[in-house]
Amino acid sequence: MSTQADHGHELIPRPTLTPDALRAALAVVAPGRLEEMQATKDDAFAKAVEWQSLSPVQSWVLMWARDIEIARRPDLSSRYAQAQSNLEHEDPVIAQDALRELSAVLDEAMKAVRT
Repeated sequence: MSTQADHGHELIPRPTLTPDALRAALAVVAPGRLEEMQATKDDAFAKAVEWQSLSPVQSWVLMWARDIEIARRPDLSSRYAQAQSNLEHEDPVIAQDALRELSAVLDEAMKAVRT
């Protein structure tokens, strides 16, 4: 569990990496994405059975943990939104900078949830 001192204000504590905890966290920080979460979970579990591998489920957990990390931290959320808004900017330098920033936010969030 991270503290507010780690990243400034956090909307909720970092959830554990379980489907139930991630769903509960998403219901607070981005309830409009619950249907998407369920659909991707169903797909991941179907692939896990088909492939006889837990890899799709593990990827699903990490993807949602990363997205929740961004949503629960206003600092990351703001950077993510700003970068997304500039991805298709007419100035290629701004668009390239936005792509780098988006990648940096995703990397920072993934690193946080893997610690």
